[in-house]
Amino acid sequence: MLWSFSICFISFITLFMIAMFLVFMGFYFIMNDLVYFIEWEVLSLNSSAVVMTFLFDWMSLIFMGFVLFISSLVIFYSEEYMSGDLNISRFIILVLMFVLSMMFLIISPNLISILLGWDGLGLVSYLLVIYYQNVKSYNAGMLTALSNRIGDVALLMAIAWMLNFGSWNYIFYLECSKESWEMQVIGMLVVLAAMTKSAQIPFSSWLPAAMAAPTPVSALVHSSTLVTAGVYLLIRFNVLLNGNSLGSFLLLFAGLTMFMAGLGANFEFDLKKIIALSTLSQLGLMMSILAMGFPKLAFFHLLTHALFKALLFMCAGSIIHNMSDSQDIRFMGGLVVHMPLTSSCFNLSNLALCGMPFLAGFYSKDLILEIVALSYLNMFSFVLYFFSTGLTVCYSLRLVYYSMSGDFNESSSHPLNDEGWVMLKGMMTLSFMAVLGGSLLSWVLFPTPDMICLPLSLKTLAVSVSLIGGWFGYELSFFALSYTLYSLRFYLMSSFMGSMWFLPFISTYGVSKVPLDLGNRVFKSFDQGWSEYCGAQGLYLTLIKWSKFNQGWQNNDLKTYLISFVLWVIVLLILVVL
Repeated sequence: MLWSFSICFISFITLFMIAMFLVFMGFYFIMNDLVYFIEWEVLSLNSSAVVMTFLFDWMSLIFMGFVLFISSLVIFYSEEYMSGDLNISRFIILVLMFVLSMMFLIISPNLISILLGWDGLGLVSYLLVIYYQNVKSYNAGMLTALSNRIGDVALLMAIAWMLNFGSWNYIFYLECSKESWEMQVIGMLVVLAAMTKSAQIPFSSWLPAAMAAPTPVSALVHSSTLVTAGVYLLIRFNVLLNGNSLGSFLLLFAGLTMFMAGLGANFEFDLKKIIALSTLSQLGLMMSILAMGFPKLAFFHLLTHALFKALLFMCAGSIIHNMSDSQDIRFMGGLVVHMPLTSSCFNLSNLALCGMPFLAGFYSKDLILEIVALSYLNMFSFVLYFFSTGLTVCYSLRLVYYSMSGDFNESSSHPLNDEGWVMLKGMMTLSFMAVLGGSLLSWVLFPTPDMICLPLSLKTLAVSVSLIGGWFGYELSFFALSYTLYSLRFYLMSSFMGSMWFLPFISTYGVSKVPLDLGNRVFKSFDQGWSEYCGAQGLYLTLIKWSKFNQGWQNNDLKTYLISFVLWVIVLLILVVL
């Protein structure tokens, strides 16, 4: 009877059950303050032993539970979304491999086994990004894979450097040797690895490019797996960031990433890219609060963000599915009339992203901003934090205005509807968590309430900035700027902000232009230049020419034969006479 179910349904049930078990185990561990190390001896050879170590504490268990919960719903959703795909089993197996790599990364206190999960994520993400086999997907996949390779190399160098300590179990050495310069070098390498995986400046360009993957993959990648791997690794290494220049460096770059992504999303018209840039903005927020020395807050926002971001992508997928694969928000409009349930989930996740009170995003975001207002922080970083928060509300309201209000702007080949019940079930389950997840997690992670005492102006700053950002986003959409092409007057500025400060060009053309130019010059001067004539090709042409000449003489043409014979006789006579 079991085999009558589809691979999607079996995977969904299995992952969902494991997820529930892990989350409750995580809650049990945090209440009883438990940490388990499980060591498995893989190989014992004479006096050497290869040991695989697993770390089970509240953080790894809760995070694994969340990853599996979101993965189960994404796989359930995929059954309908990918129903036209003949190779859906291959797709589901790739997703499961992706999730398994993330599990390895989460439970590893050891740099070697972390690399196993880290590289697994990089490889499988490449296979998933190029899943729709076209040139755009291949380019995006290559950019994703090569950007992540930089981080892999940094991690390999950290592994080599860990040989100074006698073991790769970094978790045992962090506290006792955090002041040593060797550990600082490892910290720098780990920060570089985390910045590539979590797409911080200057490695940001791969994240919007990875939107070439199918939407269920985007929902998984942007909520709880690939891009959060860097943040999770730094949460584990957070001891090395406290009170030194490494933390300040990360704070600056994370703040700039948050600001750049928020600004870029306001100039974007591709639905999935807007949501991808919002992920980039939230990753910047997590990284910056982590750099300030609040790993628990970063982890809290990581979990709440995973819930509403997965929902946002699933709703976007449903909209794209209904719009005959069109992703341009200018063609949308009035979706709230045609797809009320999907629109409700979409708006709910958007509000959670903006930090609407009592939704999941509010509990983590508001707490982070209040801690920032309370902390000893320079003015530049402070402005970046709050300005980026305003930009988040700005692009979210712009997105809602374009997609939900007015009339439908495209003549669709089939009527829009909410009839994708399998997709809707997955979205509604996540909606439930996007409402309740924040409060539930805040009660569990912060059982003792913090009293954050601030003056009224700072206390209400987050709300004020959000309201101003929302109003600005509405006005920006409402004005007929995009119709009169007003932005063409400031074309350079618009293209600069809209293309993530030219980062995609720098990391694609910028990297390949100089070597290709050099190769072209070498090719022209050597391969097609003097070596062409003096080398094998020139010799070959000369021999052909002389062979043809010789062949002409040897053809049995009577006139040629007689002339040559007469000439030969004359030469012989001259020689005899001499």
